[in-house]
Amino acid sequence: MTLDDLFATISARKTADPDSSWTAKLLSKGPEKCAEKFGEEAIEAIIEAAKGNRDGLTSEAADVLYHLLVMLAASNVSLDEVMTELANRQGTSGIAEKAARHSSE
Repeated sequence: MTLDDLFATISARKTADPDSSWTAKLLSKGPEKCAEKFGEEAIEAIIEAAKGNRDGLTSEAADVLYHLLVMLAASNVSLDEVMTELANRQGTSGIAEKAARHSSE
């Protein structure tokens, strides 16, 4: 399964009965709850990485990617938009890109 496939499945769950799907249940709670759940999963991934637990990190990273896509769907941001943003940054030094973001704020 690709991230595109997973995002399509998540997006389709936006109109599903929350009692029929964990994804639909999360989406029905709105972007704030989806963001909170993403944050929880990110922290769990950080803990596994800090412990050097490769298997734990692999599992938590999958959770992070899933919950990131749920948060994007809940916020009406497409995966294509994120990929376009990444493409726009390609070939730009991370240091230069970050400096440009800070100077425009």
